[in-house]
Amino acid sequence: MSERIGFIGLGIMGRPMVNNLLRAGYPITVYGRHPELLEDMHLKGAIIETSAARLAAQSDIVFTMLPDTDDVESVLFGKEGLHEGLVAGSIVVDMSSISPVSTRLMAKRLKRLDIDMLDAPVSGGDVGAKTGTLSIMVGGDRQIFNQVLPIFQYLGEHIVYMGDHGAGQVTKLCNNLLVAITMAGVGEAFILAGRAGVDLERVREALLGGFAASRVLELHGKRILNGDFEPGFKIELHAKDMKNALEVAREMGLALPATLMCSGYLNAMIGRGEGGQDISAMIHILETLNSHSISGSKKN
Repeated sequence: MSERIGFIGLGIMGRPMVNNLLRAGYPITVYGRHPELLEDMHLKGAIIETSAARLAAQSDIVFTMLPDTDDVESVLFGKEGLHEGLVAGSIVVDMSSISPVSTRLMAKRLKRLDIDMLDAPVSGGDVGAKTGTLSIMVGGDRQIFNQVLPIFQYLGEHIVYMGDHGAGQVTKLCNNLLVAITMAGVGEAFILAGRAGVDLERVREALLGGFAASRVLELHGKRILNGDFEPGFKIELHAKDMKNALEVAREMGLALPATLMCSGYLNAMIGRGEGGQDISAMIHILETLNSHSISGSKKN
């Protein structure tokens, strides 16, 4: 393993991804705003640095997995940011879910420093991050993608090159709007069946055997029935992605009414103080609208 890897963003997703890279034998340097929370990474073999710039100076490829566009821009170009330590020929791989427009601008800015960037957002949640089975959708230069692909293969099992800079981020927005819209559909189906007095576990089982089957129904449907809303992907982050999708749609003059509706649901969840819960908690809005509770109906 010749590449020295830096990794910034060790949250729900980033931490297990780093664990997978450490198990693969890569030399890893990590940085976080609260280094005391990274001690377990040090015990597993990672080097802990005190700034993004210092991390960059000892990394050939830097991965970022951060909450939003502003966070990525700050880590890249802020005080003691990556741009102060990266050398010509380095690579930045941003695995955050952020604005495609900003991604393209950041890639151009880095290219002027002779630094390549890939946008490589992921799908699969914390479970996929832990098991190394994420779906990774990648935008950027094809040659750079090929160079990083062996590392991606320790993080995911469905890795698709999407095209130029920003293409990965656009694909991730498509993924997340589909998840949110499907989640709303699952919730409405459960509300209808529950009010009609039909057993929801059997409804889920029957639907999984037909054309309505989906991963959202399988996994999040089970979460709803069990009342388990611990986040695999937080509502507040999903809401951010929906906002980005609507902004891109507005720029292109597109109407995405289902996306707009689900964005409203997610914003309402944040307003209720539930932004830290899993996307499956969207059912709470539908329960409130219909004065009918179903979540946790099968909880043991």
